[in-house]
Amino acid sequence: MIHVLDSNLIDKIAAGEVVERPASVVKELVENSVDAGATEVTIEIEGGGIDLIRVSDNGKGIAKEELRTAFLRHATSKLNKIEDLEAIPTFGFRGEALSSISSVAEVEVITKTASDEIAHRLVLSGGVVTEEGECAANQGTSMCIKNLFFNTPARRKFLKKPATEGSLVSEVMNKMAMGHPEVAFKYTANGSRMLQTGGDGNLRENIFQIYGRDTASKLIEVKHEKDGYVISGMIGKPELNRGNRSYENFFIAGRAVKSKIVSAAAEDAYKGRLMTGKFPVFILDLRVPDGCVDVNVHPAKLEVRFSDEGKIYELVKTAIDKALGGEELIPKVSWDQSPKEKAPEQLKIDNEFEYTAKPMDTPKMKVAEPAAVHTPVAADDFTYDTKPAEPLIAVKSL
Repeated sequence: MIHVLDSNLIDKIAAGEVVERPASVVKELVENSVDAGATEVTIEIEGGGIDLIRVSDNGKGIAKEELRTAFLRHATSKLNKIEDLEAIPTFGFRGEALSSISSVAEVEVITKTASDEIAHRLVLSGGVVTEEGECAANQGTSMCIKNLFFNTPARRKFLKKPATEGSLVSEVMNKMAMGHPEVAFKYTANGSRMLQTGGDGNLRENIFQIYGRDTASKLIEVKHEKDGYVISGMIGKPELNRGNRSYENFFIAGRAVKSKIVSAAAEDAYKGRLMTGKFPVFILDLRVPDGCVDVNVHPAKLEVRFSDEGKIYELVKTAIDKALGGEELIPKVSWDQSPKEKAPEQLKIDNEFEYTAKPMDTPKMKVAEPAAVHTPVAADDFTYDTKPAEPLIAVKSL
């Protein structure tokens, strides 16, 4: 018998495509913050994000009359008509994230716009509004997610250990920091600071915070443009390589995506420069003309399609070739010429110095006169006694 599913059940099924684990929730909420024009975003998690996720920003906020609507399925402010899919300047556009998250967790949202005198608060549990009111807060939005998958134990059972889930959240935040160096991110897990960026647009500094000093010091800047396509970012010198593709980072207008075309182009550009089995390190951001990329491939928005894959391949490969070709990667040594011996250092003499034979006028040192030696004088009535001295010890004759 065919029947229409209950709306609550539909939401839970749909949530499976958008909300796979805590990292998915963090990704959706942080992307919403960036879309809202936030320059500062704070992320807190506990228990790997299973127990608590809080994302706060200083964006434009949500108007009071639109707050309930924001949690309905397919409710969005980022898409109006089908033609808008060809040129999407924002991360989100499906209108499924908040609805999916609220259907499988306990959600509290506090938001305030620039025109509001006071902030508004909404609490949902399993997609149902339980509390609503006003409170004090700064401009922006704060989303607090608790007890993820509390009403879908089958989904919760398949989550990994909190440490593993937390590491996946860290990967999401690393991608966000590299894709948006103009936003200041502060990410803490169980009270410990995991990542903090300045938000000054310095990509190398963000890479230093994520991958460390050694990696950041071995990167080369990339900038290439052709036919309206612009690719920029940083690539690693051949000496900086990995045994897998985990350090290959590719973004489209700040959105982290996966592309076999880009990976193939980058790896081909490094051919002859890397050992077999080694992969390059790169952080590349691509800007394309409207209508040249389809981001509506999967709800997770990690996969994209290009209208001209050959152009993308050539663009990426040429950009990397130019960057590597302009660097002195290996010192050149010529065996035909003997190395020049270093000349001994010459003693520099001041030309204004004039030598003269005139002795220096130095003060004379006074030498102390020897002390007078006292010589005893014999008296007139003094005579020497010539009598032999007697022995000191008398020897008794036997």
